[in-house]
Amino acid sequence: MHRPSRPAIAFILVAAVLDVMAMGIIIPVLPPLIEQFAGSTRAAGIWNGVLVALWATMQLLCSPIIGALSDQYGRRPTLLLSTAGLTVDWVLMALAPNLWWLVVGRMLGGITSASFTAIYAYMADVTPPEDRARAYGWVGSAFSLGFVAGPVVGGVLGEWGPRAPFWAAAVLSGVAFLYGWLVLPESLPAERRMPFAWSRANSFGALRLLRSHAELSGLAMTNFLLHFAHHVFSTVFVLYAAHRYGWGPFQVGMLLALVGVLEMCVQGLLVGPLVRRFGDRAVMVAGLATGAVGIAAMGAAPNGVWFTAAMFPNALWALAMPTLQAQMTRQVSEREQGQLQGANMSVASLAGIASPLFFGWIYGLSAVSLPGLSFFIASSILLCATAIGALTARRARAADTARGERG
Repeated sequence: MHRPSRPAIAFILVAAVLDVMAMGIIIPVLPPLIEQFAGSTRAAGIWNGVLVALWATMQLLCSPIIGALSDQYGRRPTLLLSTAGLTVDWVLMALAPNLWWLVVGRMLGGITSASFTAIYAYMADVTPPEDRARAYGWVGSAFSLGFVAGPVVGGVLGEWGPRAPFWAAAVLSGVAFLYGWLVLPESLPAERRMPFAWSRANSFGALRLLRSHAELSGLAMTNFLLHFAHHVFSTVFVLYAAHRYGWGPFQVGMLLALVGVLEMCVQGLLVGPLVRRFGDRAVMVAGLATGAVGIAAMGAAPNGVWFTAAMFPNALWALAMPTLQAQMTRQVSEREQGQLQGANMSVASLAGIASPLFFGWIYGLSAVSLPGLSFFIASSILLCATAIGALTARRARAADTARGERG
């Protein structure tokens, strides 16, 4: 197994940060830019929803393609092309003279940010199975940093105008591309590559891999429910905080930053030691269960202080993602890691399309009578994920034991 240099791992983590910043940096500045083109707040709200859906749809369509391409041609060219494409996307958004340019820019952003698949596949290539939970914890920590930095950078630079954050992001992505060109080695040797096939490079073909056996199917369902529940924050959080506690943009922004910092600490500092002590299956189940308790406490919080306090146990659900990913990589061959990550991104994209529609509908029905209902439902979904994950982990442990006895 190829061991990359520290600069190579640094590039992977920087790419992860920039991909998440691609989502976060536009939060403070894109709606005003859309309103400027659309001419009214109502039209801007509709167009903003359209752009979010387009971004998620392009992720759904392109993640399996990028994963399959990385299985054939390697991770390095896929990552470099994605980073270069993200640079072009930022420039396009910065120069946009009308809404249609923004539409094209968001579609291109969804395609280039689908490099999540190659990022996870790269880490699987260079990390032994027993260390993958810790490695994915690093990637998750990088994602959390991007989640924190994106809105903050966008808000600060937005004071100079709604286009300034896009120019800054273009510069950062360009620097990342040059850095990766110089230091990033290929992680997938020729003998482990798999020919590209359209039967695998589409969402439905990639998802077939997840049905290859019961353990992988159970983990995939756990993954879907985890992402579905998590979108309660992107859909309801801002509206709920303003309605229930009277919080404005500054307070909401700081709390979102706190969420990102907590998740970054959990994935960057806790995953490795806990997995070494208890194993990734137990840590996954504990993370899901604790997150369910925390998010229910957020829905029941009588005031802002209790709501903020509930974020701390809720942040422990960040233990689940890297440990879940690590278990899934052990269920497929080394030649199928890119396809697996493409399938996982398809699952996340499906949740990203369906969940905001669901929680938006729920909040619209319950905002007056029971504003915390969305959080209670999200908690119930996480509890279902906990049960499925625990059952699947038990089956996987029994299968591993049987394989060991046959060996």
